Amino acid sequence: MLTELAIRDFAIVDHLELELSGGMTAITGETGAGKSILLGALGLCLGERADSASVRHGCERADLSARFDLKALPEARAWLESRELPADDCLLRRVVTRSGRSKAWINGQPATVADLRALGEHLIEIHGQHAHQALLNEETHLRLLDDFAGHREAVAAMRQAFRDWQASRRRLERLAEDGDEIRARRQLLRYQVEELDALALAEGELKGLEEEQEELAHAEERLREAQFAAECCDGEEAGALSLLNQAIQHLSELPGSDRGSLADTLTMLGEARIQIEEAGRELGHFAAGVELDPERLAWVEERLGEVHRIARKHHVLPEELVDLHRRLATELEGLEGGDGDLETLAAEVEAQQARWHEQATAVSRARRQAARRFGRAVQEQLAFLAMDKATFEVELAPREAPALEGLEGARMLISANPGQPARPLAKVASGGELSRISLAIQVVAAQHSTIASLVFDEVDVGVSGATAEIVGQLLRRLGENGQVMTVTHLPQVAAQAHHHLHIEKQAEKASTLTRMALLDEAGRVGELARMLGGVNLSDRTLAHAREMLDASQRAHH
Repeated sequence: MLTELAIRDFAIVDHLELELSGGMTAITGETGAGKSILLGALGLCLGERADSASVRHGCERADLSARFDLKALPEARAWLESRELPADDCLLRRVVTRSGRSKAWINGQPATVADLRALGEHLIEIHGQHAHQALLNEETHLRLLDDFAGHREAVAAMRQAFRDWQASRRRLERLAEDGDEIRARRQLLRYQVEELDALALAEGELKGLEEEQEELAHAEERLREAQFAAECCDGEEAGALSLLNQAIQHLSELPGSDRGSLADTLTMLGEARIQIEEAGRELGHFAAGVELDPERLAWVEERLGEVHRIARKHHVLPEELVDLHRRLATELEGLEGGDGDLETLAAEVEAQQARWHEQATAVSRARRQAARRFGRAVQEQLAFLAMDKATFEVELAPREAPALEGLEGARMLISANPGQPARPLAKVASGGELSRISLAIQVVAAQHSTIASLVFDEVDVGVSGATAEIVGQLLRRLGENGQVMTVTHLPQVAAQAHHHLHIEKQAEKASTLTRMALLDEAGRVGELARMLGGVNLSDRTLAHAREMLDASQRAHH
């Protein structure tokens, strides 16, 4: 249950710390005093949307926190433990800045607003003042019935099975519609991949072919030029070596004195002869190594031609063919067996439909049983609320087509007077009757809730007199086994509470602040008197308030 609520710089509250107990707590105050602020702060802690208007004027941020005792909330403890968070108790904190941004924490660890909402579903249940308006929308009737039946997990599983079935059905329809196009694409891909398979161009092969073609195409030219150069070096008559030998011989035959002065020249000519001889040998080796292979050249050029032809056909560069081959083969692999996939998917769709129908049928049985019990329980509460002649029932009607919510819809019907046929709630003419019906439904729903903390926000609107006292008794009875907080304008309801929280607006200097405090017995008498008689309290009004409080407390002891 909610044990503490701390508010700082929120709306017109500067600072507030409340300690709350089990049982029924009445929350009262004049219109506009700020009762909605309390519920707004609690709502933000539970993940409601925040905006900059939440921050008190002139402040940088609003800071809100709510602490819960988890002793009676195993689902909340399990939620925390599954996320490795401390589960002894639970502290939710929300900070909203003046820019409208917000941050959230759960037990001191950063959390998302979605986390707050998810955990909040296990902590507290809020019944709003417009609940009777929501009842006019029949879409809420099935949700209320399912909550009463307590088969939330079965309904969630059924809804997920429906989503899975519909997703597969849509895929099957797309495949069937695209079947001709896919088959045509598959045929084209097979032809293209087979052609590329036949080409079998390996990674890096193109570069090797181009280099080899260059080598083979110029082999004859290299051989011819090398042989010519070798002949220049070592030709029998006109070769450089022959001419050098002649030059050396002639110089060597000169008379002695002339030969001595040309010694360096003879040395150079001798070295040149050695160089020419070496160059000639190297050229001979080079020419001997040049291989003429016209057949290989023809094959390489034919291979390159085929590569370029297929590249042009596919509108890609030759060097992109290997990657194209890989991509087309991958796409073909994904499309292969498409007809088989169609059959497999059709079988899967059929199985999913059968699985959903089985789950929906089980949910339907549970709904039919719960509808009878829910109708009886609400009718009992209506009798308690002075509508003992009314009959109430939940009608289940088959849907024309399968739906996310199951095989049927639910509609709550009421007959306020004997002899009148049961009619939808939206046809109920009296606002007071609708308020009592709404309260009866909410009380029944709350009695079967697994959540120990319940908040009722002016659910007693439209009732008065003796019925108001009975409403208070109903809420107190709910509080006996947990925690009930109710915002009310009715003294008959507030007098029934175990605790009484008073909210008032105070003007201080240039600002307006809201104050909240738990009242002692004297404070409760004064507040009940105000609710009975207005601002100017007479002795008679105070006495009436005292009598009302004493009578309500005696009735519960």
